[in-house]
Amino acid sequence: MPRKTEISRRLAARAAGMIPGGVNSPVRAFGSVECEPPFIVRGQGARIWDADGNEYLDYVGSWGPLIAGHAHPVVVKAITSAASNGTSFGASTPSEADLAEIIISAFPHIEKVRFVSSGTEATMSAIRLARAYTERKYIVKFSGCYHGHADALLVKAGSGVATLGIPGSAGVPEEFTQFTIALPFNDVDAVEQAFAKFKQQIAAVIVEPVVGNMGCVPPAPGYLRALREVTARENTLLIFDEVMTGFRLAFGGAQAVYGVTPDLTTMGKIIGGGLPVGGYGGPAGIMDMVAPLGPVYQAGTLSGNPLAMAAGIAVLRMLRDQQNEIYPRLEKLTAKLVQDVVLEASGAGVPLTANRVGSMFTWFFTSGPVTDWDSASQADAKSFAGFFRAMLDQSIYLPPSQFEAAFVSTAHTDADTRQTVAAARQAFATMHA
Repeated sequence: MPRKTEISRRLAARAAGMIPGGVNSPVRAFGSVECEPPFIVRGQGARIWDADGNEYLDYVGSWGPLIAGHAHPVVVKAITSAASNGTSFGASTPSEADLAEIIISAFPHIEKVRFVSSGTEATMSAIRLARAYTERKYIVKFSGCYHGHADALLVKAGSGVATLGIPGSAGVPEEFTQFTIALPFNDVDAVEQAFAKFKQQIAAVIVEPVVGNMGCVPPAPGYLRALREVTARENTLLIFDEVMTGFRLAFGGAQAVYGVTPDLTTMGKIIGGGLPVGGYGGPAGIMDMVAPLGPVYQAGTLSGNPLAMAAGIAVLRMLRDQQNEIYPRLEKLTAKLVQDVVLEASGAGVPLTANRVGSMFTWFFTSGPVTDWDSASQADAKSFAGFFRAMLDQSIYLPPSQFEAAFVSTAHTDADTRQTVAAARQAFATMHA
């Protein structure tokens, strides 16, 4: 039975008259999958419902932070309890230190953390701090890695920029990006060459330790350790952008999984239970350069918002106290789901490559391995779009872009993954019909 779309269509038309493209984040427009976007009105556990009453099994999870699923009762209780005392004060609250304490316990190199309101603010602030600390101008990032929409970081970014085919962004003067060096991911030689060319000039290397914004792309064996060795040798700060991977891949993030310690770590939505929040942290000797202790200015009225702090404390305590059960179960469940869909594709003669680390993954419509932006961009986005639409019609909600990671939550069950595999089998058959 085809899904109903009449109400969502009306809502989209109304929004388009007042909001650019009718959306407040470009990927929500569903343009790359040639499909009308559903307007979501409710979520519970592993499922969401749109305005037309269609129910979907959700593998987006607000782009990763909802590791416990939608409207988890512990999180909802924490938010409502905090809201009953006030939603915002623009002043310090006890919960800020409570959340900071949990984060510091998870990341051994973090001695102090500063909260902001988004991942973009976190990476932007970390870059500013690195430049001040090293007294250098250049930064290194990697093609296909997305670190938010700050001007200096919209250079060869992945995610929505890749989905829309935008080469960076209009409105960003070349002068703003002249100190950003974009290199291929998973290429140590390119990093060495950059440091040889810009001797004693590179302030920081920023990287998604597991890329999620050109689809899920893991680091090659030894790659992160090589970045650590090069940056340590050159007195350059290594920044891990764990906005997506932090607390998602392990309680201590990707750095715990791979055993590599950066100088600074940036974090995002998951530390606020899915509410608008971000953070960046590191050793006190670096973080104490941030105002009011030091000369690096950064501020925000909603930073440390009590609702986000309460939600974050609830989620991170859950992950900390149950980490020995949660992460192994997510690993097993996601591994089987991803592999079973690959087997269905193979049986249907559909070229499909899967990348997965923990509970984040991407099915790439290509026959070769995906290790960087060049190989990711070879994926057949048109075939993905057809697959996406076929899955959506069978009540499976995937990220609406070939270049985004999908996520499994603790609310997903074996029955849910079997439903997804069956839907994929039908989708592959439809694609070949």
